[in-house]
Amino acid sequence: MKKIATETFIEQLEVDTRQIMVSLKRLRQQDPELLLQQPAPGKWSVAQVIEHLNTYGRYYLPKLSEGLGNSSFTANAYFSPGILGAYFTKSMKPKPDGTIPNKMKAFKNHSPGTDIETKTALDEFEQQEILLLQLLDKARNTDIGKIRIPVSIAPFIKLKMGDAFAFLVAHHERHFLQINNTLAAIKGKVYERV
Repeated sequence: MKKIATETFIEQLEVDTRQIMVSLKRLRQQDPELLLQQPAPGKWSVAQVIEHLNTYGRYYLPKLSEGLGNSSFTANAYFSPGILGAYFTKSMKPKPDGTIPNKMKAFKNHSPGTDIETKTALDEFEQQEILLLQLLDKARNTDIGKIRIPVSIAPFIKLKMGDAFAFLVAHHERHFLQINNTLAAIKGKVYERV
C-alpha cells in the first residue's frame, strides 16, 4: 500500500473527527423525541445509530489507549496502510458524492435496541470523540504501523493501529451520513402530516 506522511494522516483523521463533533453539536439541537423516531419499520432511529457507534467506541478506544500506553516504538515519519485495514476503511468510508458503498448488516453485539436515552447516548459519543482526539494526538509519538489492534468482530484479526484509527473515523462518517438521511426522512414525514 502507498505510504503517507504520518503527520498528514493523523491530521486528516483529526479534521474528520472535529467535523463529526460539529455535526454532533447540531444534532444536540434537535428535539430528543425526534431522534428516537425510526424513518421506516426496521430502520434505525438517530439515537440507535449513535448507540451503534458507542458500541464500537467502547471496544476500540480502550484497545487503542492500551496499545499507546504499552508502546515502546518511536514515531515513524511514514505510515503504510495494511491491505486488510485499507480494505475495511474503504468499505466503510462514504464516497465523495455522499453515497454509502457496500450496505452492511450490523453484527449482533453492535446492534442497538430501541430503549435508548437520547441524551445519555449523545453524551457518551461526545466523550468518545474527545478521547479519540486525545489518542490521535498521542499517536504522533509512536509507530502506528507496528502496534496491532484486534478487530471487534474477529479478535484474532489484528489491524495496524493507524488502520484501526482510520476505520473508526470512516465508520463515524458513514453513520453521520446515515443520520442526515434519517433526519431528512423523518422531517419529511413530519412535514407531510402538518
